[in-house]
Amino acid sequence: MPEKQCQGLRFAELLKLAQEEVDELFPWDVEDLMENKVPFILLDIREPYEYRKLRIENSINVPRGLLEIACDWGYDETVPRLVEAKKEKIIIACRSGNRSLLAAKTMKCMGYEDVYSLKTGLKGWNEYELPLVNDQGVVDIEAADDYHMAHVTEAQKGPRAVSD
Repeated sequence: MPEKQCQGLRFAELLKLAQEEVDELFPWDVEDLMENKVPFILLDIREPYEYRKLRIENSINVPRGLLEIACDWGYDETVPRLVEAKKEKIIIACRSGNRSLLAAKTMKCMGYEDVYSLKTGLKGWNEYELPLVNDQGVVDIEAADDYHMAHVTEAQKGPRAVSD
């Protein structure tokens, strides 16, 4: 994306630009791939503490902040399986489908040919009642619902417009 096109954009505007270039799959699309044994890599780009709490079984975790160097040779964070997967189907997941959209755009820029973002993220996965796991086993749907609730503070909401 040209530099001038990116200047001063807000998060929602960045997402809109990424949506123009990245294909998204819904949870039921991924479920169909799994049921039909279509090979793909499920890449969870959330932070490690998020991944430990709940995740899709058999996903691999590479935090968004390390993605670019995980996808390239020569770094401590290099993930050989990802570097060698430029022609493989990769589905990227996060909590709600926003970070994964930006990550998919980045991977496409890096030459990955078959990359998708999980639309609605793990939140939508749970709402569709597909299983999420942690180190103890399957996570209860209601517990996962609670985990996915937004916890935005007043300070994080930002200044409010004053109406006359």
